[in-house]
Amino acid sequence: MNSLFNTDTQADIINRINKLNENSQPNWGTMNVGQMLTHCQKPLEVANGDLQLNTQIGFAKKLLFKLFKPLMYNDKPWKKNLGTVREFRITDAHEFNSEKDKLVQIINVFSTKKDRQDWPAHPLFGKFNNEQWGKMQYKHLDHHLTQFGV
Repeated sequence: MNSLFNTDTQADIINRINKLNENSQPNWGTMNVGQMLTHCQKPLEVANGDLQLNTQIGFAKKLLFKLFKPLMYNDKPWKKNLGTVREFRITDAHEFNSEKDKLVQIINVFSTKKDRQDWPAHPLFGKFNNEQWGKMQYKHLDHHLTQFGV
């Protein structure tokens, strides 16, 4: 499984992002390309410690998310039209070029943290180790770049 901590994988993701343009259309879903770029920043901001979510879940949901946690970083692609937490839903307009540049910058910051030991807990899934964070972030970006055909 690819990881965003792998230099070649990071370069491939950035190359795919650079193939997008303001007219890129999704193969599924409702986000436009600017919204997708903004959406993709959010999980990276959580991992980098720059965004804290106030998502409260009960005991039953916590157990359910624990069961689904391995799906976040395993080798199987995510299904189309998966739901997301409220804080990651982007519905307002976002300027393509600035959001693209910001996403690349956040990816570059995240990719320097492969030896980090003090990761923040994910608001729904709890603790991830370095390998899991790298795979999960790659998998999320790959999912949305595939959504936009790159």
